[in-house]
Order: sequence, then structure tokens, then C-alpha cells
Amino acid sequence: MDVAPEPAAQRDAVPLFELRGISKQFPGVKALDEVSFTIARGEVHMLLGENGAGKSTLMKVLCGAYRADSGELLQNGKPADISSPADARRFGIAVIFQEFTLVPYLDIAQNIYLGRAFRGRVPGFVDRKRLYSQARRVLDMIGFDIDPHTPVHTLGVAQQQMVEIAKALSQDARILVMDEPTAALSDRETERLFAIIRRLRESGVAIVYISHRLAEVFALGDRITVLRDGRKIASVRPAETSPDDLVRLMVGRAVDRTYAREYCKTPGELLLDVKGLASDNGIADISLAVRAGEIVGLCGLVGSGRTEVARAIFGADRITAGEIRLKGESIAGSPEDSARRGMALIPENRKQQGLALGRSVGDNIVLASLHKMFPSGIFRPSRAARAARAGIEQLRIATPGPNRPVSVLSGGNQQKVVVAKWLAADARVFIFDEPTRGIDVGAKAEMFRLIDALVQKGAGVLMISSEQTEIVHVCDRAYVMRAGRIVGELARDQLTEANIVRLGMHQ
Repeated sequence: MDVAPEPAAQRDAVPLFELRGISKQFPGVKALDEVSFTIARGEVHMLLGENGAGKSTLMKVLCGAYRADSGELLQNGKPADISSPADARRFGIAVIFQEFTLVPYLDIAQNIYLGRAFRGRVPGFVDRKRLYSQARRVLDMIGFDIDPHTPVHTLGVAQQQMVEIAKALSQDARILVMDEPTAALSDRETERLFAIIRRLRESGVAIVYISHRLAEVFALGDRITVLRDGRKIASVRPAETSPDDLVRLMVGRAVDRTYAREYCKTPGELLLDVKGLASDNGIADISLAVRAGEIVGLCGLVGSGRTEVARAIFGADRITAGEIRLKGESIAGSPEDSARRGMALIPENRKQQGLALGRSVGDNIVLASLHKMFPSGIFRPSRAARAARAGIEQLRIATPGPNRPVSVLSGGNQQKVVVAKWLAADARVFIFDEPTRGIDVGAKAEMFRLIDALVQKGAGVLMISSEQTEIVHVCDRAYVMRAGRIVGELARDQLTEANIVRLGMHQ
């Protein structure tokens, strides 16, 4: 455990920045209720809370994306007016949000310096040589060995996260806000990020770090603030608390974090049978099976091809070889056919691939089951509303009602909407790609209880996770991938983190 020295906070009697008595209300929801939060130089301040607790809203007030209904902002003890992101940048505040803010069809360098491109000698032109050399310098700071000319839309989630970090560091920020920065990073990339954070802290940069991973809280944090239901519950030092204490503060109750379940000893019928699958997305010779009543893991290092397998099976990416059989019948290899035959994909990028952000919570929940609910083609709003409310109640989605825009929900609640969509469609085979990415500790336990309930009712689950602990504790068996291929299968009694790493890294 690396616990930073405390003198940074003691050295500065006046905080570098302070949010005092901040309140913010949206229609039907009080997101923040008189929350106060201080930021000190050279300190990593951990901000914890369940999804919907108000963490992101508070940070959006800090960075000028939202304006508080009441309260005040202070820099070095003096009033600070932040009414836009541009104002925040002038105060030296940079934010890495959980959901990416990149422009897909610009390259890495253009994204890093978006809106801040270096002027060339000729008016109206950009100094491209300096742009790419500076981008290379920032990428080298975080150990990201990639050509800055690479278009962002060709990158994976983990690589896009690294670009977001480089973009924030390029602003020479005095306050750096990180919202779940390691959610899509491998262990190696995470260690590299931690080293960067420690260097920034030593140089006097203040870091506000939002995380649902309690190990990170104690590895990096100098101070911990917990929010619940829009209110500040506590602010403590790591030495003054424990993981279980923090969980109780966040959720208001004790939560079982072991994910214990009764493993499947006698799986049922073969639901998903994949043989020799290959795709344009880089995977080859993929063979796997999922039976009723079991949770099958698909693991490996970030970039090993796990998500590509999920997309190919569901039909989102073109198949070039192999066969997919669902409940004994070949499927056509299209999302429409897969969905109609009872297969569900809960993607890792819920905003871009799992939700219709311009629609309501209710519309999203019934989206995949319209053909089943209204076989005549006549839409009945009352029936759709009943199905939406049932999904909201079953998964305890935090929303005033089904008419709430899904875009304004917290990340964890958006994830629940994606799952509710497939529950309404009566899916039998579920592919969960990083189901707990960006979800708080209480919601993680709920998600795993939900997955277990699905298999108890006869469903089959293929679960992809970057967190090996989840694979080990949740799955009945697992396939390990490396370089676009499955390199081994681990039975329940062989399923350990050491074996996953051994197969995933073996050369």
C-alpha cells in the first residue's frame, strides 16, 4: 500500500480550491444538497459514492459544465466564478470524464490539442510539426507508444482512455479530476497511470480521483470524501477507515463484496456453440460453448480480442469463417437475427452501442422486445409503459419514471437500463462485456446477483471482464485469450488468477 505523506494538506492552511455549500437540482432529482469539498495542493483526494450519489455532478460544477443553484467556489480563499469549461481551464482545472470526450475522426494529436492547436507562421494555418512533436512528448510521459497520427476511432477503449489522460496532462493543470480512469485499463497500464499520478502529486498538482475500486483508494488516496444521495457523508484519511467502513458509508448498509455463489455442477442444454469462428476484426479459430445454468468467463489482457469475439458472435462484425449455433440452430450473423432468437449483448461502451441516448428510459427498455410485445405491428403505449416500469422496479433503476431521458442517468443506472432491455426481450443467452465497468461496489453486488439469477432460471451467460478477481469468483469456467485466439480453457478447480495470467501472457 502506498499512502502519501500528509504534510501537503497541512502545509496549505488555505485550500487551493474549495466548493462550499453546493446544491444542484434537476427535474425530479436533487443531485447535490449543500455539499462542501476542498482540494489541496499535492494531494490525491478520493471521491466515493454509489452511482447517482452526485460525484460527477459535483465535478461538472467544478469544471463549469453545470452551474450550481446555490453555494460558492473559492480559489486560494477568494471567490471564483466558473460558468463555462473555458473558465475552468483558466483556473488550471482539467477533467477526464468516465465517458470519453474525443472526436472519433480526428487523430490522436488533434484530439490532445483540440481547440489549442499551435499557430503556424502563416495566419490561419496550424504548426503541424510542433503539434505532433508535442503530442509525442505527452504520450511519452504516460508511456503510450503509439503514432500520434492514428485516428481515434480505430483505437480500443483502453487506448482511448490513455488519449484522454494525455489530453488532460497537456493542459499543465493545477487541478486534475479523474473519473474512473482505470476502468478500461490493464493491470500494467494501471500501474503506469499510478506512477504518473504520484509524480504529479510530488510536483504539487492536486488530483481529485473518483473510483469504485477500493484497492485504488487505499493505494493512492491522501483523503477520502464519501457522498450519498447528493449529500456529503464523511471525509476521512485512509488510516482512519477500512474498505468495509467505506462501503457502509456509501450505501448506508453492509454489502457482501465476495460475490460468492453456488457454482453450476451439472449444466443443462447447450445454448451457444461456436466453432472455428474468424472475423475481419482480428480474431481467428474461436471455439467455445455456453450451457444453460452456467456463467462462462472470457478473459485475457486488454487487446487480446475478447470484445471482438462478443461482437462477432452477436453479428455486429462480419464473420469470415466458422459457425455459430444458438439452441441447436445456425444463426445468420446479424444483430437482428441474434436478438430475435434470444441472444443479448450488453456492450462495454453502453453510450455508443447499448443505448439510444436521445430516447427515454422506457423507450430503451422496450426497444429490443417490440417485435415480441407487438407482433401485429400496432404499438400500445400502455403496455410498453407497464414493461418499462417492471424493468425499472426489477433492477432498481434510479429514475423518477420511464419518461426520464436515459442520457441524464448515472453510468451505473444506464448499465441497468441496457440489461433491462434484454430482460424484457426474454433473452436466453447473455453476453456481458465488462458488466461492472464504472459501477459502484453496491451496484456490482447487485449486478452479479442479477447474473446469477439469470442462470438459475436456465439462461447461459458469457462474461467478459478485465478484473480477474471477478472471473475467478463468479464464473463456473473460463476461456483465456491471447492475440485474437483462445489459448486455454480453465475448469472451476483450475480457475485462479495465476493460471489466467500464465495463459494470457505466455509467449
